[in-house]
Amino acid sequence: MEQELLSQPQEQEGLLNWLEAEVTDKLDWLAGYSEGDGIGVTRLLYSKSWLAAQQGLAAKMTSQGLETAYDEVGNLYGKLQGKQVDAPSIVTGSHIDTVVQGGKYDGAYGIVAGLVALRYLERRYGQPLRSLEVVSLCEEEGSRFPLAYWGSGSIVGRRSHAQIAPLIDSEGTGFGAAMAACGFGAGSARPALRRDIGAFVETHIEQGGVLEAEGLAVGIVDSIAGQRRLYVELIGEANHAGTTPMHLRKDALEGAALMIHLLRQEAIRRGAPLVATVGKLQVYPNVPNVVPGKVQFTVDARHTDDAQLDAFCVWLRTTFAQLAAQRGLTAGFEEWFRERAVPLDAWLSRRLERICTARGIAARRMPSGAGHDAQMFGGHCPTALLFVPSRRGISHSPEEYTSPRELALGVLVLAELLYELAYKEGE
Repeated sequence: MEQELLSQPQEQEGLLNWLEAEVTDKLDWLAGYSEGDGIGVTRLLYSKSWLAAQQGLAAKMTSQGLETAYDEVGNLYGKLQGKQVDAPSIVTGSHIDTVVQGGKYDGAYGIVAGLVALRYLERRYGQPLRSLEVVSLCEEEGSRFPLAYWGSGSIVGRRSHAQIAPLIDSEGTGFGAAMAACGFGAGSARPALRRDIGAFVETHIEQGGVLEAEGLAVGIVDSIAGQRRLYVELIGEANHAGTTPMHLRKDALEGAALMIHLLRQEAIRRGAPLVATVGKLQVYPNVPNVVPGKVQFTVDARHTDDAQLDAFCVWLRTTFAQLAAQRGLTAGFEEWFRERAVPLDAWLSRRLERICTARGIAARRMPSGAGHDAQMFGGHCPTALLFVPSRRGISHSPEEYTSPRELALGVLVLAELLYELAYKEGE
């Protein structure tokens, strides 16, 4: 078992060709599990396409010789049993759900990468010392119900059945009812919470343009940004657009426009990795000949340092309140989403760097501005997150694309890390 995973350049090239074929074939197959005939992939939590995809993956895992099992929320595991039966498992995977009309790589790539890596490792090295598991996490996106990370959050104890009790989707279906319709729910299978995971490794497309712009094949994520999302409401006075003098107006939209401009300028001044976005704006009464009397907008702010992120949000509330008061407006704020920043395991990141260097794979350390299941696992067990490039930085879109060679390089790095964690003594 002390043999290196790869020893000759020509062997690496042949392996990459095999990985390309395996990964692209499985991604194309998995993309076929989608709702309706629309463009892209739509696979929402506990939908018919979601259930069919999980069942199809279970069959794939079984045919690959893996021990297959669901937990009570619908997370699906395929296990390659290790010789040390009581040792914690090394787990890899990602989420099976998508956004509406999303791409075929987001989430799915991490699952497929795990399946292919385990197949290669077993064929070449046989039974590992420590068990290897690939997990198809039931949900991450929050696309159907107003709750994200249901799959990974349930595994680490940060999500509960009590949290979902009041939640419904856009058609009025309850979270619990949808889960039960697929055969899952409290007591339906083994508990979701696990305390026997020795490490979690997620492989994912970058969903940004940094790696492509810098000509790199791999991103080694050292931290996942914390997030704060707020509703801002400004109340002024709706009035006639022709008869209300400019100096007497309480124009809520004018106040919002200035705030949005200053938000961008302040984020630029504070610098990366801080980002701030106004993604939704509602104007009332929203007609051409009336001064807007009320505006509501959202702010999404992210940073890898929670203290700096909180300081930015304090600036936001203070500055916006002052600007509102100067204009005779009333400002209200509601924080409706909060996730802390998560540093990932430094030891695993160093191992990934060493693997990339040894194999001549161009890589860099980087933060993740997007949320991932790895941030749930990050406070629960040693966790690593590996990125491959996204063409033009596009994701959550049918145009999402990563080349077969880039996909294969990600699996190659994943496989070697899993080899070191599961096959070598003393790791």
